[in-house]
Amino acid sequence: MRETPQTERNNKKVYFTVKAKQKVNNETIQTEYVKPINLVAVNYAQTGASKKTNALGMREMQAKAYEARTAKYLLLKAPPASGKSRALMFIALDKLMHQGIKKVIVAVPERSIGNSFSPTELTKYGFFANWEPAQRYNLCTPGSEGSKVQAFLNFLQGKEQILICTHATLRFAFEGLNEKDLNDCLLAIDEFHHVSADGDNRLGEVIRNVMQKSNAHIVAMTGSYFRGDSIPVLLPEDEEKFTKVTYNYYDQLNGYEHLKSLGIGYHFYQGRYYKKQPESELSALEEILDENLKTIIHIPSVNSAESSKEKYEEVSHVIDCIGEMEYQDNETGILYVKSKRTGRILKIADLVNDNQKERDKVVSYLRGVSKPDDIDMIIALGMAKEGFDWPFCEHALTIGYRGSLTEIIQIIGRATRDSENKTHAQFTNLIAQPDAVDDDVKLAVNNMLKAITASLLMEQVLAPNFKFKPKYPENEGDEDSDDNDGKIIHIRGFKKATSQRAKDIIESDLNDLKARILQDDTMLKAMPGNIEPEVINTVLIPKIIREIYPDLNEDEVEAVRQYVVVDSVIKNSTIEEQGSKKFIRMAGSFVNIDDISIDLIDTINPFQKAFEILSKSVTTSVLRVIQDTITVSKIDMTEEEAIVLWPKIKEWVVKTGEQPNIQSFDPKEQRMAQALIFLREAKRKRAQNG
Repeated sequence: MRETPQTERNNKKVYFTVKAKQKVNNETIQTEYVKPINLVAVNYAQTGASKKTNALGMREMQAKAYEARTAKYLLLKAPPASGKSRALMFIALDKLMHQGIKKVIVAVPERSIGNSFSPTELTKYGFFANWEPAQRYNLCTPGSEGSKVQAFLNFLQGKEQILICTHATLRFAFEGLNEKDLNDCLLAIDEFHHVSADGDNRLGEVIRNVMQKSNAHIVAMTGSYFRGDSIPVLLPEDEEKFTKVTYNYYDQLNGYEHLKSLGIGYHFYQGRYYKKQPESELSALEEILDENLKTIIHIPSVNSAESSKEKYEEVSHVIDCIGEMEYQDNETGILYVKSKRTGRILKIADLVNDNQKERDKVVSYLRGVSKPDDIDMIIALGMAKEGFDWPFCEHALTIGYRGSLTEIIQIIGRATRDSENKTHAQFTNLIAQPDAVDDDVKLAVNNMLKAITASLLMEQVLAPNFKFKPKYPENEGDEDSDDNDGKIIHIRGFKKATSQRAKDIIESDLNDLKARILQDDTMLKAMPGNIEPEVINTVLIPKIIREIYPDLNEDEVEAVRQYVVVDSVIKNSTIEEQGSKKFIRMAGSFVNIDDISIDLIDTINPFQKAFEILSKSVTTSVLRVIQDTITVSKIDMTEEEAIVLWPKIKEWVVKTGEQPNIQSFDPKEQRMAQALIFLREAKRKRAQNG
């Protein structure tokens, strides 16, 4: 396999093509694909640690969760494929046998995930009991919701101890229940981010009522706590009641045996993704789709601008890009498609078809998949995300912008299962390029920036964790005495969190908090260097933290702010060793790691790396559309920002001999000019009132 630069487009080399040879019917055929632009490329050590089991048959994450098994309310945050389902089995069985719990109810968001909680033999690996739910109380099966609700109510009155149902069944069943009917029960909610503190969220209302009016225990499980909207999953006063167990995504992937690298990238297109692209004979989907990789294709939501508005037509467009339909197997529902590139027959599963009988055939077939050759591609819309297990998947190809970081994590998780057939996993997002003549250009720009910032955050989620501590002059001789693995960095002027509330946020909520910050509308406008880094770090970020955590005092806000900024900047930097010294590359220059201070870090834009990559990945005309759209929707000037910019305005005047020009093409000069006008107006008002 070799890479060659693609022809220049608009005076800019945008992509690389990958040429690969493969055999089809004993004939060697050369195929060519476009390599996605990877904003994130992470390599892993393949230690096998996250897959090793202890004397009770528990993997690393499961053992960590089991240590907290006596908690009445337990929130488990762990990445896809880390074994959350089995962790729940261990905890639930302990509660049934040793903690006075009489019944366990497991609720999952969709029926296909219920299979993760099927009967499981645990004693042969060292645990004291097996997970043995009765088939009659696995309600994740075809049938009317009414009969399932009745089965739920029968379960509470009967002798069986374990029930598995969907979130919907739980919601409907709760309408006929008194909260006290769940006394002495364990309620386990899988994919807990479906809960919301919004009063209209029925599942959230169920959880709140159970907590307030019964003695039931709750185990909440999720791969990410970030919903993609401004509404929290739980109210702060409810969230504080939960014991939190967090398992790091980096530790999970670093501890695999086979997977050694992960790429998160983008491919930009014009017009429709299934139509020929300018200066190309192929559609964007054909350009990026490598049929040699086991791939899940998630088509756009019918409500999105990227969609043709008809989901069945959307599947047809995808099939047409791949090749020609030969036939559909009547027993399995699998489509057999002849590739237009190679003539291979590809086995494709259509999970978009919502005819229940047909979909059940396909889902049943996929559950029995045991080797890579059993299926080549899956086309999905709402399915094949949470809890969907196809370990052979190598490429998660998603068409259209996804607003929820949780959804992105779930989709990436489909490709990051550890499997012998792959050493690399790839997530590619096909994103529409903003077009200046498009009525929805503002929406397109916003979507592109949100997609890029999601990648920036995913890079940090997937990177190894550091710990940060203040560096005091009197401790300079032994500041690394407590750092055995090089993961503690001492920073001058760093404010250490002292309250338990601030410590809990830093320990458990850091990535979710970053997600809220990075996808805030004001922050998106600041991303391409329109706002000074000091303003982003010392004005915008603390403002958002106060909105999310109104209960924090100013010292706590500052401690959390510093940790967010430092963690973001360090994880977007490169650390290198030269002799006995370590240097960190930040904002284009190397700094001795011993000389890092909070003042230095506050001068660095945490968005910079993502925007630099974006600016190299799209044409200059698209970049101009992005800048112009942001310029039209200016950020309001605040007194805090104007005060931060005042020293820079004075420096500008000394350096240039002129005041900043409001008409400048430089967005930073424009911003300083706005600040100067703001300060003059504030001074005039004070004089009037004086």
